[in-house]
Amino acid sequence: MRVIGIVMAAVVVYIGGLASALWAQQPAAQSIKTFASSAEVQSLIANAKKIRQPDQPMVSQPIVQLAPYRANLEYRPVVGPASIHEKEAELFYVIEGAGTLVTGGKLANEKRTNAENLTGTALEGGTAQAVSKGDVFIVPENTGHWFSEIKSPIVVMSLHVPRSGAK
Repeated sequence: MRVIGIVMAAVVVYIGGLASALWAQQPAAQSIKTFASSAEVQSLIANAKKIRQPDQPMVSQPIVQLAPYRANLEYRPVVGPASIHEKEAELFYVIEGAGTLVTGGKLANEKRTNAENLTGTALEGGTAQAVSKGDVFIVPENTGHWFSEIKSPIVVMSLHVPRSGAK
C-alpha cells in the first residue's frame, strides 16, 4: 500500500510539473479570449456601425483570440482596398450582407503596409465569387483578395491562420 501511495504522489508531482510547464507556455492572459456569445457578436456589429468614420471602408474588432490565432469581426459597408497576407491564410464566415469577392490577380497600385502585408486599390484579374450570409471561404497566403462590390453591408468573421513555412 505504501508503494502505491509513493507512486501516486510521484504521478501527482509529475502531472503538476507538466501542467505548470504547459501553463507557462501559454500566452499572457490579455491575449486569451476563447468564447464570444451571439449577444457579444451582435454588440460588436452595433459598435462597428456606430464607430465607423465616413472615410473608413472597414472596421475590425477582435471576437476571440488565442495566440497565434485571432478571429476578428469585420464590418464592410463600402468597397475598400485589396490585400495580400504573405504569411497567413484567412478564413472568412459571412455573418450578414452580400457582395462580390475577388481572389487572385495582381494588386493595382501595390503598397507595403507592413513586413507581411501588401495592399492595393483593387485587383486586376482574379476570380469573382458572389458571397452572402452563411458563406464560408478561405484565402491562402500570398493570394490577393478584395470585396469588389458591396450589395449590402458585409459583416464577416475573419480568422487569420499563420502558416508555417509560408514564404
